[in-house]
Amino acid sequence: MDLVIRSSVEALVAILVVLFGSIFVKLFRDLIWRPYAFHKAYTGQGIRGLSYRILVGSVPEYTELFRETHAQPMQNISHDIVPRITPQYHKWCQIYGETFFYWDGIQSRLYISEPELIKEVLSNKFGHYEKQTPRPFVLALLGRGLVFVDGLRWVKHRRIVSPVFNVDKLKPMVKRMAACTSSMLENWQETMAQADSHGKEIDVHNEFIELTANIISHTAFGSSYNEGKEVFELQRELQEMAAKAERSVFIPGSQYIPTRKNRYAWKIDRRIKEILNSIIQSRLEPRTTTRTHVGYGSDLLGIMMTANQNELGGSQRNLSMTIDEIMDECKTFFFAGHETTSNLLTWAAFLLSINLDWQEILRKEVISICGTDIPDADMLSRMKSMTMVLNETLRLYPPAGRITRKAYKAIKLGHFSLPKGAVMSFSILAMHHDEKLWGPDANLFKPERFAAGVSNAAIHPNAFCPFSMGPRNCDGQNFAMLEAKSVLAMILQRFSFSLSPAYKHAPIAVLTLQPQHGMQITFKSIEV
Repeated sequence: MDLVIRSSVEALVAILVVLFGSIFVKLFRDLIWRPYAFHKAYTGQGIRGLSYRILVGSVPEYTELFRETHAQPMQNISHDIVPRITPQYHKWCQIYGETFFYWDGIQSRLYISEPELIKEVLSNKFGHYEKQTPRPFVLALLGRGLVFVDGLRWVKHRRIVSPVFNVDKLKPMVKRMAACTSSMLENWQETMAQADSHGKEIDVHNEFIELTANIISHTAFGSSYNEGKEVFELQRELQEMAAKAERSVFIPGSQYIPTRKNRYAWKIDRRIKEILNSIIQSRLEPRTTTRTHVGYGSDLLGIMMTANQNELGGSQRNLSMTIDEIMDECKTFFFAGHETTSNLLTWAAFLLSINLDWQEILRKEVISICGTDIPDADMLSRMKSMTMVLNETLRLYPPAGRITRKAYKAIKLGHFSLPKGAVMSFSILAMHHDEKLWGPDANLFKPERFAAGVSNAAIHPNAFCPFSMGPRNCDGQNFAMLEAKSVLAMILQRFSFSLSPAYKHAPIAVLTLQPQHGMQITFKSIEV
């Protein structure tokens, strides 16, 4: 009996030794050896960067820089916002040069700023680069949809999602966009009746958030738009949590610990999935309960489900999506569909409120094309000055400020040799404001720079990429531009506007670029 007990104890000790030994080896590899290897690989090529600190990396430095730059609004109305939005890149570029490395916790990041290198990474001609796994709160917010999948899964999702944002499929949705916009503008006009001769101040950022949520709810979910609005409210909460998490040290595995914050995020995620699953099942039921052909609907979800059904019934069934994958795509285009456009509209209204000459140019263009009629898709396609203004807005205030990619094997990037697992990071915002690419007026609002098209606007043809570039550029950019044109055109038909003295210029990145204290603009009704 004693022999059996002794053998059991020895076996348990051996298991514990192996277990703790493997944990020690993994910790040593991740916390010490791998950072040392990346540091050696970069410095050996003359790349300078920040010193590594176990666990926290460079996070304390850029957290402090962020706190300092966001303590107060900007003193003047200036579009030179790179030092405020990405203070770490701005400072480290001055110290280490245009290519340097830093540490996101235990992970090295190689910052690159040359357009040719960025183009090479985003074009990904040879499939050397993949999306980095997002942090848990971001994954809960956007889902594991087209934005984050790689390889065959990306091919599958792209084949099914791309038809959703085909221009011809989007044209009929302009009527729904206009109907939602008309409702908002009627409310504005009611408040104008009670305003004095100085006009009425409106925080357009909040208004545009509500409007774009309404539009995406109607265009994505059709008759289920009320449920869509609930998804919007829940995603706003996740967005705040994700933004805060992005500026803190992430410890792998911490997302599984039942902390108060994690439990609340899990609860929100479950509710979002319940709503989306209910909407999707309601589309599937008519097909399973009747023998007659029933469509999935003409909204974005219906178009995607139809494309998925076509794949399912075709020769490549492995390229169809599961219900969970469809739900993830719904998360992605619902969040991106309202967030991108609401911020584009906010910053466009801001720029037009302080550049009244361009506001009048756009108004004349809208009136000459539409008169007092509600714009349709064909009318919107003829608004060249509107396109120039929106492109200049996206240049100065792009929705996403940073992109990362990971090398899945050792590769050559330009004249650099990168080890397997190297993560590249680059700032769209910084590239859009780079005087070497855009000239000495890079921080000025000059829509005319886009008169000859996007590729001719800067010294480098790929210097403008608000929706990324290459095969993984944003599928929803046509939707965002169509919606922004529709809303702005209808506003210009009814109102003139100028920036309110109450406005405080304080752009902030909350995953997307937003005004920290709202966007207060004064409106007056006009007759055309």
